[in-house]
Amino acid sequence: MARILIIDDNTQLREMLKLMLSNAGHEVEEAGDGEAGEALYREKPADLVVVDILMPQKGGLETIVQLKQEFPNVKVIGISGGFQKKTDENQSLADLLGVERTLSKPFAAEELLKMVNDLLK
Repeated sequence: MARILIIDDNTQLREMLKLMLSNAGHEVEEAGDGEAGEALYREKPADLVVVDILMPQKGGLETIVQLKQEFPNVKVIGISGGFQKKTDENQSLADLLGVERTLSKPFAAEELLKMVNDLLK
């Protein structure tokens, strides 16, 4: 069982991901924005962070930069509806920031679970 932090401004998506990952045996925390997510991570670091790249207020890219600066070994899956093409600017930025995996919304639950399991091995 791993501890996973979900940072996404979409409440319904966060709840769905929390249920799915909890059912897979993981302990899941959630935050609605980058500031809250960073605070939660500092309080109790997670084994993996799933973060929405495009969020209002403090966005995912800023959040990833901050987490990677403070915690260089943090594992991150970046998710976004903006990853329509592999050449997308946000995809390239996420890759440069050291995000281990990216996933385009909408995605299949099995696809995320496979990524999570691969990264937690």
